[in-house]
Amino acid sequence: MEQFEGTVLTGRSFEPVRGRVLVEDGRITAVEEAPVDATNIVFPAFVNAHTHLGDSIAKEAAVGLSLTEAVAPPDSLKHRRLAAADHEELVTAISRTLRFMERTGTVSALDFREFGIEGARALREAAEGRRIDPFIFGSDDPAVLEYADGYGASGANDEDFEERRAAVAAADKPFAIHAGEPDATDIHPALDLEPDLLVHMVHAQREHLERVTEQSVPIAVCPRANAVLDVGSVPLSDLLAHTTVALGTDNVMLNQPSMFREMAFTAKTFDVSAREVLRMATVAGAEITGRNCGLIEPGREASMVVLDGDSDNLSGIEDPVRGVVRRATELDVTDVVIRGESVD
Repeated sequence: MEQFEGTVLTGRSFEPVRGRVLVEDGRITAVEEAPVDATNIVFPAFVNAHTHLGDSIAKEAAVGLSLTEAVAPPDSLKHRRLAAADHEELVTAISRTLRFMERTGTVSALDFREFGIEGARALREAAEGRRIDPFIFGSDDPAVLEYADGYGASGANDEDFEERRAAVAAADKPFAIHAGEPDATDIHPALDLEPDLLVHMVHAQREHLERVTEQSVPIAVCPRANAVLDVGSVPLSDLLAHTTVALGTDNVMLNQPSMFREMAFTAKTFDVSAREVLRMATVAGAEITGRNCGLIEPGREASMVVLDGDSDNLSGIEDPVRGVVRRATELDVTDVVIRGESVD
């Protein structure tokens, strides 16, 4: 049995408990309140709710470009770079990004993988031997579902996805779609497809949010990417009032997939609490994909991040939850535990 000591952020409210987490066979067996000397802060590992890991081949290539020029299919810089990359180059680039994410506390990423079956296979290959476990939303022909965990659509204004939506439903896999990123015109058409996940919703209005509530559709938001592409600021408080909201880092070409940076930006930009942001970065994404991680409580998967609470950066913080969300960085991480095992 393994144990991890310090200030443990427990349960859905991330209540700080001085004590230890007991782990056996990859599961949390107990959280014990006890006097301990450790200054660590222990909290659930991240689930990055929206990524485009293929963009690892073109980091910072889209600086100064508009949304359409940077990432819109089929002729953007992103898609040209993906089309030009050979298989080995793509797999190597994605694998290195996965290693960064793994070492900095991310247990899973909900990835929109372009280029159909070949794209899904490339991500599977890149993840081989890694502890991080990406959830792949495949693209193009629904035959990709043999290799992917679900289907990810670019946007309802880009193509007619009705037949593919029916095929995904028949396969009993989740269907996700971008909506409301450049404007609001694709939100109702996206909702008409009865998605299992909406991504962005920057331009969501009351009429859209009422449908989101009626249909119980969770939303993944990516505030830093929205800022980089200058598409607007997501109405985060309104989204949280209507549905489950999870946090993602979006395109690797635009931002490094750092959940620490995404949390800090979100907490300091929007009128939301640190606890809300930490839920968005952990258990919200886990529950969207049915994973039993994202919280520290008995019976959960033992995927956790351990910070040095006495680091030069974190020493003296008054509230450990705010410290994790607003101040902590990758340099404060002393251990990442995924399914009960430390990441090398």
